[in-house]
Amino acid sequence: MRLGSLLALLRPALPLLLGLSLGCSLSLLRVSWSQADGEDPCVEPRGPRAGGRDPADEDLEPRIVPYYRDPSKPHKKVLRTRYIQTELGSRERLLVAVLTSRATLPTLGVAVNRTVGHHLPRLLYFTGQRARAPAGMQVVALGDERPAWLMSEALRHLHAHFGADYDWFFIMQDDTYVQAPRLAALASHLSSGRDLYLGRAEEFIGAPEQARYCHGGFGYLLSRSLLLRLRPHLDACRGDILGARPDEWLGRCLIDSLGVGCVSQHQGQQYRSFELAKNGDPEKEGSPAFLSAFAVHPVSEGSLMYRLHKRFSALELERAYSEMEQLQAQIQNLSALTPEGEAGLSWPIGLPAPFTPRSRFEVLGWDYFTEQHSFACADGAPKCPLQGASRADVADVVDTALERLNLRYQPRLRFRKRRLLNGYRRFDPARGLEYTLDLLLDAETRRGHRRPLAHRVRLLRPLSRAELLPVPYVTEAARVQLVLPLRPADSPAALAFLEAFATRLLQPGERAQLSLLLAYGGARGGPDPFAAVRAAAGALERRHPGARLALLAVRADAPSQVRLMDAVSKKHPVDTLFFLVTAGSRPGPDVLNRCRMHAIAGWQAFFPVHFQEFHPALAPRDPAAPAGDPWRGAAATAGRFDQLASAEGCFYNADYLAARARLARELAGPEEEEALEGLEVMDVFLRFSGLHLFRAVEPGLVQPFAVRECSPRLSEELYHRCRLSALQGLGTRAQLAVALLEQEQGNST
Repeated sequence: MRLGSLLALLRPALPLLLGLSLGCSLSLLRVSWSQADGEDPCVEPRGPRAGGRDPADEDLEPRIVPYYRDPSKPHKKVLRTRYIQTELGSRERLLVAVLTSRATLPTLGVAVNRTVGHHLPRLLYFTGQRARAPAGMQVVALGDERPAWLMSEALRHLHAHFGADYDWFFIMQDDTYVQAPRLAALASHLSSGRDLYLGRAEEFIGAPEQARYCHGGFGYLLSRSLLLRLRPHLDACRGDILGARPDEWLGRCLIDSLGVGCVSQHQGQQYRSFELAKNGDPEKEGSPAFLSAFAVHPVSEGSLMYRLHKRFSALELERAYSEMEQLQAQIQNLSALTPEGEAGLSWPIGLPAPFTPRSRFEVLGWDYFTEQHSFACADGAPKCPLQGASRADVADVVDTALERLNLRYQPRLRFRKRRLLNGYRRFDPARGLEYTLDLLLDAETRRGHRRPLAHRVRLLRPLSRAELLPVPYVTEAARVQLVLPLRPADSPAALAFLEAFATRLLQPGERAQLSLLLAYGGARGGPDPFAAVRAAAGALERRHPGARLALLAVRADAPSQVRLMDAVSKKHPVDTLFFLVTAGSRPGPDVLNRCRMHAIAGWQAFFPVHFQEFHPALAPRDPAAPAGDPWRGAAATAGRFDQLASAEGCFYNADYLAARARLARELAGPEEEEALEGLEVMDVFLRFSGLHLFRAVEPGLVQPFAVRECSPRLSEELYHRCRLSALQGLGTRAQLAVALLEQEQGNST
């Protein structure tokens, strides 16, 4: 009995005991085999081995190679590339070249650019005779309209200017419609390291079957390696091969010189094309060849090009919506396996959840609107007309809501809009633009019964894929010409400005110059109000021998900012970068660098928003703040960024002259004189220039408090803006309330 009870207790542990005994036995057996050669594997032998240590068994130890330069040889400056991708050897994927003519460039060429130009990284147009390039198109005139010569020179130009920058070159005619997203996806799936000539393969008449060329009407792809190999044979092919069509000439040249023929399929990728009938209607085409085509040819007119683009865009939208519905269904099915379940899903499914504020200061506000008016105006007005892009946005949202309601409830109900009762929208940085609409609808059943219905709908315009905007290249090496207009009352502040300018900007490598614009009054005679400024400028030039300060005197009773800028603009070249400052400004090197980067010739003007300090009696400065700190320990109660002021600005002289010329053309006589007296430089750019106006806060521009005087000659809008800026620059509402309370308490006692 005792033995049986003991075995019953040990029975669950028998597998464990058997496993331990078996493992120990196998371990002892393995150790005995490894020690058969007489060496202890656990003890590393001391001293070097007889045969030497295998270098592959040693750990890699880095070795520092010291830099040494031969003093007898001249030092060579290392030149870095403009872009890091050039230094790394990376290239863009696809360049598209369009063969056009002077006659068809304004029609078919423009249609190609408007339909596929924004989908492709680079689009070039090659024409024989010189033609005026439409806006936004890069046209290369090659000098001759002969087809073979035009093709040869186009290939030569691509090799010389873009051969090192792109992997694939797609050549097409201007009567071809190309589905750009499909073409880009095709190029991304192909290897550019092989000689490839891909397109719609056609046979030569009387030639072997393997000798084929790519039909030019449907476009064709050339790899970079094939273009590099073809370049030395272009001259010989142009002299030896006679052909009227450029695609046949290129096909014969590739076959004769390199033995490369056209193929329609490579690495599992098929180049699909569709030949459009003479009177074909894109809206009625539904064949698989049309729906999957990369290129459609021939396109006889620009309107047909736009209709094709509309048809293919609708097909892409349908495909995208279908994929979105499938993904949303999968997400909803998988949500049951998550800890939150379906309750954790956000609407719409698959998009980020709404932004959750962490405090009352982060709550996103809603803007109220109707079909005619908006109640969130930019100028602070309580109500303003709904117009422009905002009105079009509201109309599009209402139409979309009505369309979605009909798709959801048909055929049981059909809705017609009476009017929009209430509209709300807000921008959520995590999702996009949200809308809440209260619609008054007419609901009609299948039997014809109709009744009014008020219904609330929610819509979301999600954020799309972020895209990089093409911006001209700028550097931080441009010379900046500071322009400081001065009136007699500004002389004390100008002395402090000159001292700060000498300390911060008259350093080696800063590349900054200063022009002082002295605005004298209309009366002549008497002492010079700018004598101290002239003396300080002369002393500064003596202290810094390389510095040159330009002094320009203007005599006028109340010269406007535009008239003062006119006087300076005539004294400098057109490529001068101006930085218009005030006597209270204290720009440093960082401010100048941001001026260089944000002011782009022919593209953009930069007007920074300075930090305005409040009245020192209401917001005293912190005495413990460091003296070199431009913020002087400033908190939110020490000042504010004055968005109403626009006295500082960075722009190029050529852009300013172009805006002034347009002002002179559009306004003549008394209107021009009134505009010159009542406008500031920023308003001239805003009204009479096609440039982008960029405004951003600039922490490096700190304006000390000063009583601001507004010229009565300003326009009503600018005078109101000036007065509002001066009043808001006194202090915060809380500070003004405390000062008012103290004053009332003092008067009462």
